[in-house]
Amino acid sequence: MKRTPTAEEREREAKKLRLLEELEDTWLPYLTPKDDEFYQQWQLKYPKLILREAASVPELLHKEVQQAFLTLHKHGCLFRDLVRIQGKDLLTPVSRILIGNPGCTYKYLNTRLFTVPWPVKGSDAKYNEAEIAAACQTFLKLNSYLQVETIQALEELAAKEKANIDAVPVCIGPDFPRVGMGSSFDGHDEIDMKNRAAYNVTLLNFMDPQKMPYLKEEPYFGMGKMAVSWHHDENLVDRSAVAVYSYSCEGPEEESEDDPQLEGRDPDIWHVGFKISWDIETPGLAIPLHQGDCYFMLDDLNATHQHCVLAGLPPRFSSTHRVAECSTGTLEYILQRCQVALQNVREEADNGEISLKSLESVVLKQGEEIHNEVEFEWLRQFWFQGSRYKKCTDWWCQPMSQLEEMWRKMEWLTSAVLREVRREGVPMEQKNEMLTSILASITTRQNLRREWHARKMYQFTFSSTVFKTAHPFSCLTWSSAIK
Repeated sequence: MKRTPTAEEREREAKKLRLLEELEDTWLPYLTPKDDEFYQQWQLKYPKLILREAASVPELLHKEVQQAFLTLHKHGCLFRDLVRIQGKDLLTPVSRILIGNPGCTYKYLNTRLFTVPWPVKGSDAKYNEAEIAAACQTFLKLNSYLQVETIQALEELAAKEKANIDAVPVCIGPDFPRVGMGSSFDGHDEIDMKNRAAYNVTLLNFMDPQKMPYLKEEPYFGMGKMAVSWHHDENLVDRSAVAVYSYSCEGPEEESEDDPQLEGRDPDIWHVGFKISWDIETPGLAIPLHQGDCYFMLDDLNATHQHCVLAGLPPRFSSTHRVAECSTGTLEYILQRCQVALQNVREEADNGEISLKSLESVVLKQGEEIHNEVEFEWLRQFWFQGSRYKKCTDWWCQPMSQLEEMWRKMEWLTSAVLREVRREGVPMEQKNEMLTSILASITTRQNLRREWHARKMYQFTFSSTVFKTAHPFSCLTWSSAIK
């Protein structure tokens, strides 16, 4: 069953079509470091974008991080995601893994990823291999380093604004003064800056362009092949920063300067592209990314601008550190929600049937909404991705078993409500109230189960071997309680 696009998705697609129609067969202008006005344009229109060149990062950290990337790749820990865009299932060209605080998740393009825990204090995570444990430790170390760098960058921006001093270039090399770029950044206190840099997850990415011959062409500027299309990063705390460490495995380290025919960005070099959202007047930027470079999107840059990743020749890893908005995305949260729903259980019989404490509409409605949330936002999301997480750790196995058991009780809760509706002697008015309170949730559940079943069948067309060990829950289509 095809999902109806959200209002936000329809608006975004309409803007894209209007922009493409306005462009017709022309390209928007964009700049690279070879252009004289490149840094001036960066200062004026992209002041909250900061680059730290590789030479400014400690050499030992480079070695550890790059080895950690290779370790996870060697153990097969990165996977392409089957995401959903405007009702269509698409396999990402980039392979990914989420590492972060235990119990956290990160959702993008209707796909929820579950963290492989990094070893924070108090964590009880056990890893399948000592090398995987060491890699997770390394990315926690990188996370701490990038937090410090982000806070310093925010302080420098705030200081420049306060002092009203002219801006300096934002590209920071080993011999360049460590000064931030002036901007319209509002001054914030130390706690607020730390919160905006409190990265709780990193999304690791890998792609080998030589194995992806069907990459999309960048549609607005003619920048070449894209590894990741234009987008805003999703599911982040408002105005929080994003920090990215880039590692191109091999290949040319410098842009081609001796080819007079080469215009625009060098297609052999990986770049990150930036543009102001839906703006056709301001030139875009294509910034080359060399081995070990880091860039930072500060304050509201992610909201006001879009970025894409432009493929080069060599394989590339990146570690993208984010402050994920986790108010409804942690294990602790969903367990608490399940407890709320199950508070309506009076008693449970040996055969699993239960009786209800309350038949009030508000209680029944809330219970069914939680029922849907645990099934479609958690269980199906987890098992849809097969057994990928077992590559690294068994951390999620027990919590998912616990959630499944709670879900089964919610199935019985639904059955108990329907038994009450069918029971003789219950006034028709009360029956109607009960049905009205749960009808919308049950209808949504039926539709979503059809959709997920279709997604699962579509998934198998890509790789029956990768997903053959998926939990049987992922193929469930109907509830026995709903006839």
